[in-house]
Amino acid sequence: MKYYIISGEASGDLHGSNLMKALLLEDKQAEIRFWGGDLMAAVGGTLVKHYKERAFMGFAEVITNLSTVLGFIKFCKDDILKFNPDKIIFIDNSGFNLRIAKWAKAASFHTIYYISPQVWASRPGRVKEIKRDIDEMYVILPFVEDFYEKYDYKVTFVGHPLLDAIANRKQAREAVFRKEHELGEKPIIALLPGSRKQEIKKLLAVMLKMADKFTEYQFVIAGAPSQDFQFYQQFINKENVKFVSNKTYDLLSLSYAAIVTSGTATLETALFKVPEIVCYKTSWLSYQIGKRLIDLKYISLVNLIMNKEVVKELIQNDFNEITLEKELHKILNDDVRTKMFLNYFDLEKKLGGKGASQKVVKLILKRD
Repeated sequence: MKYYIISGEASGDLHGSNLMKALLLEDKQAEIRFWGGDLMAAVGGTLVKHYKERAFMGFAEVITNLSTVLGFIKFCKDDILKFNPDKIIFIDNSGFNLRIAKWAKAASFHTIYYISPQVWASRPGRVKEIKRDIDEMYVILPFVEDFYEKYDYKVTFVGHPLLDAIANRKQAREAVFRKEHELGEKPIIALLPGSRKQEIKKLLAVMLKMADKFTEYQFVIAGAPSQDFQFYQQFINKENVKFVSNKTYDLLSLSYAAIVTSGTATLETALFKVPEIVCYKTSWLSYQIGKRLIDLKYISLVNLIMNKEVVKELIQNDFNEITLEKELHKILNDDVRTKMFLNYFDLEKKLGGKGASQKVVKLILKRD
């Protein structure tokens, strides 16, 4: 069969690559054309657009780049028509994907959504559109299945693909990793400032101020695959600050603590059992719009899944040098760390078993 897959950002690329691997195992004749990144490209198929080309952050940034976004949407529709796939698979990336899904369903394409749009966080009215435009929905967070049930829409919880991504990775040897990246012997505090230039600039400068206050630790910036080293050079100007590119899992496996930008990385950090502080800051306009649209008690996946504060969230003005230092002291305390570890183990249980990608593929083929 012919599959057209649309994902965005580094996390979508990761989950899309694992889904493609499972697809190729189950359907030997599969033809895949996709929007994604380097991980998906390494699996095979044909890369149409790289997510780096459309990495706009926040409501205001999307609005100011609206003509570019609309151009991508038109291009995508034309490309789908030329390829004429048997199935279109959408992965997260709701702002773009829901627009394509509406058109695709009206054009009689079979539509599948893997990793639900965050309608549970804001604008639940979009569920009506999803019910109309999406033939099959597979979700990776347990509470999302319950959310859709309230709207009489049957979705399937398949477990979280990060469990597989982490379990199947090749583990780094600590001594080799430290030597390769000149990290020395100090315990590591990982800095995960996100993947987009806008968020990195807003967050990393404050994160790095901790390096002067916690000199007994080695601070290591986790470079995103979407950014070149040259971009990070402006931030690496302290003796106990190092940089590691595209090795986030290896870094987390050896880290003592972490300061993490809100997103998938908060859950990844928890699954590596690393005590963390979650941070988020965007432009004033985007924040003002967002807080009026988003109706959530928490922003981090860890706290949302557990439905309680497991990790501290520092949002917008709360993300500052004084508060960050205070919270970092806390997660370096043994009692706080022990409590966090216990919550992390409970979190992993809630995410279901392994094999999310394989489950999705089998369900897709079963319903053909």
